[in-house]
Amino acid sequence: MSATGTSGTSTFKPALWTPGDWNALFGFGTNILVNMLVLTGLLRFVLKMPDSIVFGRILPALGLMMCLSTFYYAYLAYKLAQKTGRNDVCALPSGVSVPHMFIVTFVIMLPITLKTGDPVKGWSAGLVWVFFQSFILMIGGFIAPYIRRITPRAALLGTLAGVSVTFISMRPALEMYMTPQIGLICFAIILVSWFGGVKYPKGIPAGLVAIAAGMLIAWGSNLFGLGLGGLSLKGLSDAFADFGFSVPLPAFGHVFSGFEFLGIILVTAIPFGIYDLVEAMDNVESAEAAGDEYPTTRVLTADGVVSLIGCLMGNPFINAVYIGHPGWKAMGGRIGYSAATGIMVVLLSWFGIISVLLALVPVVAISPILLYIGMLIGAQAFQTTPLKHAPAIVLALTPHLAAWAKLQIDTMLGASMAAAQTVGGLAADKVDAVKAAAIAALPQQGVLYHGLEVMGGGSILAGLVLGAIGVFVIERDFMKASAFALAGAAMTYFGFMHGEAVGIGGGLGVTPGVALAYAVMAAGLFALAKTSPSVDYSAHPELPAAAPAE
Repeated sequence: MSATGTSGTSTFKPALWTPGDWNALFGFGTNILVNMLVLTGLLRFVLKMPDSIVFGRILPALGLMMCLSTFYYAYLAYKLAQKTGRNDVCALPSGVSVPHMFIVTFVIMLPITLKTGDPVKGWSAGLVWVFFQSFILMIGGFIAPYIRRITPRAALLGTLAGVSVTFISMRPALEMYMTPQIGLICFAIILVSWFGGVKYPKGIPAGLVAIAAGMLIAWGSNLFGLGLGGLSLKGLSDAFADFGFSVPLPAFGHVFSGFEFLGIILVTAIPFGIYDLVEAMDNVESAEAAGDEYPTTRVLTADGVVSLIGCLMGNPFINAVYIGHPGWKAMGGRIGYSAATGIMVVLLSWFGIISVLLALVPVVAISPILLYIGMLIGAQAFQTTPLKHAPAIVLALTPHLAAWAKLQIDTMLGASMAAAQTVGGLAADKVDAVKAAAIAALPQQGVLYHGLEVMGGGSILAGLVLGAIGVFVIERDFMKASAFALAGAAMTYFGFMHGEAVGIGGGLGVTPGVALAYAVMAAGLFALAKTSPSVDYSAHPELPAAAPAE
């Protein structure tokens, strides 16, 4: 449908469903499905959480949270379409925050589960973590609009592109090449449609075609004993054991019992709450660059409120606006796909269908969709900003590359230590010493682990600050570059950037050398600003001019 109203016309009735919503539903729906499958695997196989809690308490609460979120963002899209008289408005995608899914599992719930020997206590600690994160989001929502106005688009989208290239794109890309018979074929099916404009018979969505092809190859390979995709009839039969019906129930007692672990929780809850704040701002900026302007305060507040509701009902995973709005819009998503995804999530989580789907669909068939989103977001940072800002975008990418590389090394070292213990070649009391020795030896092999650790700490904030400094230096606005360098010094001192923990490091800062270097940079840029001409913002509309806070 084409828009027939005019801007601000309240009588205009936007289309609630368009043909493109089918594409976005299958694309975004499979994205959500992958995240739910991974999340379920973390709960069952890493935390050893009882199925009664996973399928009876956590997943139903998670389904409620995500349904509230997707319905709310469909409503915001409807109001924006009605206000502007447009039928091309795309709802913001939202769901469980993927980085935090791993953080709360491995940093909060797993250590407490191992320490106490009780996965229920780990669950309670996760609920408290989300409890505090929710309030940080709600409070931060009133600060975010001001931050967006003073931060260049290249910095916001550059650090978002860093997340996209590393933590969104790399895993599905590697999965594709581990099973290329499925992954590359499904990727080609998606690529020629969503980038090449090829239409499939009877308008069948490309995402559905890719999943169907992946299932056909995976199940067909079993006939020849190849087992591509890791699917089996026994696995499918076993999955039906978890089929049932469960509704979310209040978990207030579990939330408040988790406060005994408050000291451990706050160390990560505060910095990752700030991470959520910046990530949501980046994603709202991304949507605006694609033509849909949403109110930052309402977005962040909504994420906080629905996360709090989910937490109080038993869900230890926080909600977030997702990266990828331009991608879903490009494939035709409008308003309906968001609400339909919410209904899908409720059906999956309340009826225990997740385990059945995990045994029916090869995950590698879904991976290309995530890679496509990563490609689109990475490209958007360059396509919607001035060409001369490209170096600043690359600068904003680098902390994320460091953070991703460090994660790979840490995971490898952890697996190696565990394997050495399993085969009896390493005593438990020697693990930390051996790991430290291995890290100390890495520079001799050309792996600068400490550099990865420092540069990658607080990567989303580090990328934003570095990108902003880069843009303002390119534009010769040294005063604003100095201000961002000074902010970088302060955040580094307290460990929000370039550090693994929040604090003051015994009074000298978490990484005092880096904080001092940022301060010196700020002073130098400030001095340079005094001897350089000011910027004419009328000639540079892409830059944020000074404006009072709303």
